[in-house]
Amino acid sequence: MAPNRAWQRMLSGRRLDLLDPSPVDIEMEDIAHGLSRVARWNGQTAGAWAYSVAQHSLLVEALAGQRGLARRWRLAALLHDAPEYVIGDLITPFKAVVGLDYRELEGRLALAIRIRFGLPATLPKAPQEAIKRADRAAAHFEATALAGFGDVEARRYFGREPRVPRTLAEAYLSPWPPAEAKRRFLARCAALGA
Repeated sequence: MAPNRAWQRMLSGRRLDLLDPSPVDIEMEDIAHGLSRVARWNGQTAGAWAYSVAQHSLLVEALAGQRGLARRWRLAALLHDAPEYVIGDLITPFKAVVGLDYRELEGRLALAIRIRFGLPATLPKAPQEAIKRADRAAAHFEATALAGFGDVEARRYFGREPRVPRTLAEAYLSPWPPAEAKRRFLARCAALGA
């Protein structure tokens, strides 16, 4: 019997140690590929395709840009859920049940990803808060457009409807096939210098 392993082989050929992830084992192609195939909302969304974390990340980055987030931090916004290319997208209630071990693993991966792409190990407070606001805004739009939430319920969990052009959000709320989500994610990463 083979010993337990704590690494994931990526399509790039890299082996990513899940307990001690190294920035040198992280490739943007692997991130884009994984995120384009990970479903938000546990796949409980309307549309012909699952709404992917890659597409959600593009929406968050666009919303953060609308709110004036500097270009340098827009890459951080795009990569805010990047650890999910390895660990998947657990819905918030499940993260609470799983507890600190999950959060620690997610944090280690996020740290390695930030370092790999030239971002600081810890983001400054202002960009971090701006990304969090954009993430909540994206969740509000996704909840009401794709995940079956009514307006009152969405306000309870995600706050009032964000003050950004709804047309901006709508451009990202029709689920794309995985190959399209991956292509757009990689193009945006390149445009942001990653």
